[in-house]
Amino acid sequence: MVDHVFTDLTLAALYDRLNPWGPGDDFYLGLVREARSVLDIGCGTGRLLRRARDEGHQGRLMGLDPAPAMLVQARRARPDGEWVLGDMRTRLWNNEFDLVVMTGHAFQELVRDEDIRSSLRAVRAALADGGRFVFETRNPAARAWERWVPERVYDITADDGTPVRVWHEVQGDGPGGGRVRFTETYDGDGWPAPRVCHSVLRFLDNASLRSFLEEAGLSVVEQYGDWQGEPLTPTSPEIITVARRA
Repeated sequence: MVDHVFTDLTLAALYDRLNPWGPGDDFYLGLVREARSVLDIGCGTGRLLRRARDEGHQGRLMGLDPAPAMLVQARRARPDGEWVLGDMRTRLWNNEFDLVVMTGHAFQELVRDEDIRSSLRAVRAALADGGRFVFETRNPAARAWERWVPERVYDITADDGTPVRVWHEVQGDGPGGGRVRFTETYDGDGWPAPRVCHSVLRFLDNASLRSFLEEAGLSVVEQYGDWQGEPLTPTSPEIITVARRA
């Protein structure tokens, strides 16, 4: 499945149904449980931090997202949460968090080099001494976009019981400059017309990723190729990275 920012309340309400809780969420939840203070960048509907709080997490949990509709969902479910509208440029960060995460392939939303550089500098500023930055990006060698085809339809149900069909379609032949442009189409029974979202994701190889991290003052301490913790290989589906302030 493909993750990106929604600006429509109807589509935001469908997000968790299109992207159900899975092994990646379990991976991050384990990290959150162990941290006293957590910043979730691109938190979406906030389900990771909501789950941690529901389990009894007593520390600071901040969710940051640029999509108002996503945060509406987060606040509805957990009005007492610290939900902040914006991105890493929203405020100055002062070594506040033991753990910073970017889940759901949110890192791939950083399309321009400067977006990556400025975000990583801000992550470093947000990390306390000994803090960790953990995130994942799809390994370009696994060519995940080749499975984003209209024939692969996801059937979900809206809050009002409406059946909704969702499919993806890549624009062009694939990555151009490491960027994949695609559409995500939602078609609900009784809707006047399908709703089409246009998105771009950046696919970085591991060498480029490490270069950006090093430039920002972050050092890689661990990397995995999947959510079971297998070593990263050239064809692993994911590049899951744990970094610290250098």
